[in-house]
Order: sequence, then structure tokens, then C-alpha cells
Amino acid sequence: MSEAMFRLDNKVAVITGAATGLGAAAAVALASAGAHLGISDRPGESLEDVAANAGQYGRRVFKFAMDVRVLDQIQAGIAAVESEFGHIDILVNNAGINRPTPGLEVTPENWDDHYATNVKGGFFVAQAAAKLMIPRGWGRIIFIASQSGLIAIPGQCVYCSTKGAMIQLARALGVEWAKHGITVNAVAPTFVETNLTRDRLQDPEFLRFVLGKIPCGKLATPQDVAAAVVYLASEDAGMVNASVLTVDGGWTAW
Repeated sequence: MSEAMFRLDNKVAVITGAATGLGAAAAVALASAGAHLGISDRPGESLEDVAANAGQYGRRVFKFAMDVRVLDQIQAGIAAVESEFGHIDILVNNAGINRPTPGLEVTPENWDDHYATNVKGGFFVAQAAAKLMIPRGWGRIIFIASQSGLIAIPGQCVYCSTKGAMIQLARALGVEWAKHGITVNAVAPTFVETNLTRDRLQDPEFLRFVLGKIPCGKLATPQDVAAAVVYLASEDAGMVNASVLTVDGGWTAW
């Protein structure tokens, strides 16, 4: 156990989908724990607010545009971070979409958009980062999955399937890359009010359904999820690999 638990001093962390919500909270939490940051989001998304919030901890913050659906942008983005910092220690694969659609109404476009962003994009960002981690013999890769990868949510069959795929990616890559000193894990939050969920949670009936499933009776916060990310990114979580850490108030226990 380290003297100061969960410290990340002078580590370099890359966070995708960092402009808002869980990605923004993870960036600020990682900076508060001592990490320098490479924060990205789709071209046109502003990273100024999260950069300012993270920058108050005195760590370097490098902003770059990267659409995880575009392989050339992944290669260019990861290369830019390497050029800026010299290496990458931590990757938080947070970029994702959720467009709830009943199964009978899912279109090929809806299916392809979810898988291109949540699964294919996440995998190829992880691959690019791992190639830089392997020569150094240390790395932390964290997929922001969802409890929806473990249980079913009505009207979200495609999203649920992508989050299940992300969990399996974390498991398989964790087994494969452990010999290189890299751990790969997934965080599986319950509902958090973000730009992806806000509209649905404003529906009183849906909110009652959600809160009725969470034994502690409340939604998770972005900071709850960020705390799990900091733990998994730390030296202290070195023996946690190919695992899923639920941040769900107990939903998936029953």
C-alpha cells in the first residue's frame, strides 16, 4: 500500500468524452489526485470549462479534438498526447452515446452509431494507448461501461448490448495485457443525471422506476463514478484486473 493512497502524482491520464458529465468529473478527480491530463472530445465540443476546473490543481492539461469513431483521429490524438507528455499511463475510455429506442424500432443507423462509438471506438483508443504503455511496463485502462451491461433496461437494447461488450472487452484485454503490467477494468454506474440521461430522468414515471430499483434510493453522482476511476487508476488497485466495479447503489445485487 502506498503512503498516500490513490495518489497519481505525475502520471499522465487521457480521458475521452471529457467535455461534460462523467468524463469531466473524472478529469477533475484525476487532476486532484496528481495526474496531468490529456482531455478530448468530438471536434467542436468545448473543453474550456473542464480544463479550467482541472487546472486549479496545478497539473498540466492538454486539450485535443478526437472523434473516437474515426480511426485516423484516434491515431493522431494519441500521438499528440505522446508528443506533449512523452508517455501515457492512464486511459479513461468514457466517450459514448445512448439513444434509447424500443427494439422493434431500432434502425441499422442507430445500431451502427452505438457500436462505432461505444465499442469499436473504445477498443481502438485502448489499443493505441496500450502500444505506448507496453514498453514502460505499466498502465491503467478503464472503460466507463454501465450497469446496463449487466442488467436490462427497457427501451435500451442496443445500448445495453454495447455496454455488455465493453465489459467483455475489459475482461479479455485485462487477461491479455496483464503480462505487460497493464490492468484493464470497467466501471458500471447506475443512472447519473448527465446530458445523456437528463431528458429521461425528467419523466416522473421513469424516475420512479429507476429509484425503485436502487436500494439506497438515490441516483449516483458524477463524483461517485470519478472516485471509482481514481481508485482503479492508482497503484493501490494493482491487483484489480479484468473486473467490473459497479457504482450502482446495489441495483445489480437483486
